[in-house]
Amino acid sequence: MTAAALGRLVGVAALAGLPLLSSPAASAAPPPAVDGARLPPPASPAPPQRTERQEPCVTSDVVAGRSEGQIKDADLQRLWQLTRGAGQTVAVIDTGVTRHRLLPHLLSGGDYVSTSDGTEDCDGHGTIVAGIIGAAPDADDAYAFSGIAPHATLIAIRQSSTKFRAVDDLGGSGYGDVETLAMAVRTAADMGATVINVSSVACVPARDELDDRPLGAALAYAVDVKNVVVVTAAGNVGTDGQCPEQNPAADPTEPGRPNWTDVNTVVSPAWYDDYVLTVGSIGSDGKPSKFSLGGPWVDVAAPGENVVSLDPDGEGLVDTLPTAGGEKAISGTSYAAPVVTGVVALVRARSPELTARQVMQLIEDTARRPPDNWNPFVGHGVVDALAAVSAGRHTHSADVEPIRMASIPATAEPDDRSGHIAIRGAAICLAMTAAVIAAMTSARLRRRPDAHD
Repeated sequence: MTAAALGRLVGVAALAGLPLLSSPAASAAPPPAVDGARLPPPASPAPPQRTERQEPCVTSDVVAGRSEGQIKDADLQRLWQLTRGAGQTVAVIDTGVTRHRLLPHLLSGGDYVSTSDGTEDCDGHGTIVAGIIGAAPDADDAYAFSGIAPHATLIAIRQSSTKFRAVDDLGGSGYGDVETLAMAVRTAADMGATVINVSSVACVPARDELDDRPLGAALAYAVDVKNVVVVTAAGNVGTDGQCPEQNPAADPTEPGRPNWTDVNTVVSPAWYDDYVLTVGSIGSDGKPSKFSLGGPWVDVAAPGENVVSLDPDGEGLVDTLPTAGGEKAISGTSYAAPVVTGVVALVRARSPELTARQVMQLIEDTARRPPDNWNPFVGHGVVDALAAVSAGRHTHSADVEPIRMASIPATAEPDDRSGHIAIRGAAICLAMTAAVIAAMTSARLRRRPDAHD
């Protein structure tokens, strides 16, 4: 089977004409064993192929209005009495991050798509993710939007884009695959990241093949050699441009336990469950979002609907994105992931003695558990920011009210604007999800015909 045959699994044509990478079947089983020999060598970020931009970049218009994100301002103030994330370095491996006046601690990490330094974002996705993690509040606005860890340093690494393609792939659409993701993870770890956010996933039917062993090796290197916490999105399902099929709710014979035997859709890097925190999405009612892809690898959940975050043009905020059917509120799991990433940065800042694996365990242990203790859509439960940052000492105590994670009802559809990036043999998808912190202004994205990268 060729990559062309899998090209539109998640809504964006894969790198047509390339042979499928050899791999064991991506069946209802754990991922391939990690092979350290497959770790990408250290190298300066650069596209493996010559690329060109094939679509206009997105842009935005600021409009009047106010929106509130997942963590209320009052709750952020309570968290910030403990820490604001100083001393932590968070790598955002995504579509790049535009320099923004509310991202004063942004560093360039490199570009695997084109020739920038990582601080160009033609898709808008990475800038939104970065804002959720570490935007600084506007000193002139008492009700200003802010990221969860505003004192953390962010590293921008552009690894994928739906606006680019390989020059020799005239029929293709999108650029970025599990190999460039593996390279980016290695680069981020070597640059000193303490947390890595990956809001893109490769998802294929379990019957198909996916060779992501370099990515598995890079994740193991980041966690066990460089002591990095890696947070990833669970993925979206249910509309064009998303993962192909939902996974079963649970094994009826063993409720509350991961079921690896009846998986319909395989997701990477999420299925490397020993090395990543995988985040699903919930709505304001506390129930899993309809679009949130379940699986035995889901660890926790966070609000993932109706996101507000930074305008990729460098000014203001955005709360909608253009789709084929018109503008929609930003929703999906890849914005739930940076909520958890921001909390992890706070945990690591306040408890630097904890290893990456101890932080991952802490996030799971302090989550607000579902009635069945674990399920494939919220994992161990909804992340509890205050309990985690307090290292479990205040979890649900009588005198400390847990952080309220506000979100929007689970009727919102995920953004399928540019949700998924081309991948050899599968499709790497930007699981356009939702997760923001607090916001005052909103903006709308539109295509800019005369924009250029």
